[in-house]
Amino acid sequence: MKLLDWQFTRRRGIKAIFDEFPNSVVIFRLINHFYFVYTIDWSKDDRIVTKADLDKMGILINRELGTEQGYLNRKSNSN
Repeated sequence: MKLLDWQFTRRRGIKAIFDEFPNSVVIFRLINHFYFVYTIDWSKDDRIVTKADLDKMGILINRELGTEQGYLNRKSNSN
């Protein structure tokens, strides 16, 4: 999966487009010191988004913004 484009939103979020879901807009919100998927404006033209896809999206956007380490160390990621 590749991050195609992203931009900041009005409400301190980020909206992004990924190559595997080119017709769906993914909205991220900042929590602590990293971004997480808040919502997806999913298009029926794209396949269904899985939990693994959400994790890949989170890694890619956080890598792009320099917050990947915070995302990887998040509490919900530890077992």
